[in-house]
Amino acid sequence: MEDDRVWAFEESLWTGDADHYRDSIDDEAVMVVPAPPFVMTGKQAAEAVADTPRWSSVAFSDQQIMRPQEGLIVIGYTAKAEKADGEGYVAHCTSTYRRLGHEDWQVVQHQQTPPLKAGG
Repeated sequence: MEDDRVWAFEESLWTGDADHYRDSIDDEAVMVVPAPPFVMTGKQAAEAVADTPRWSSVAFSDQQIMRPQEGLIVIGYTAKAEKADGEGYVAHCTSTYRRLGHEDWQVVQHQQTPPLKAGG
């Protein structure tokens, strides 16, 4: 997958609907987020996304793409997301994609770490 497609795919995971998210995340993926239950499977994450408003926009910075072997992509970035009501969110993130077939990729790992505060 070319770099532009990687970032378009990652953006779609933030802003796309729950069905797209469910189709893009492997049930056995490992997800780590800064809210309970903190560590979950892809299936649990897809269930949680089905019940929450999606982000209306997201911008990425500090973008890194690694391809440690054929059919495996690891990315790191900082996300700045916003919902339609103005709620904002910033996190440093990683995602790992596994190729299942030609142009068919699924997320097998994702984590989000909000910026750390000094003394906290």
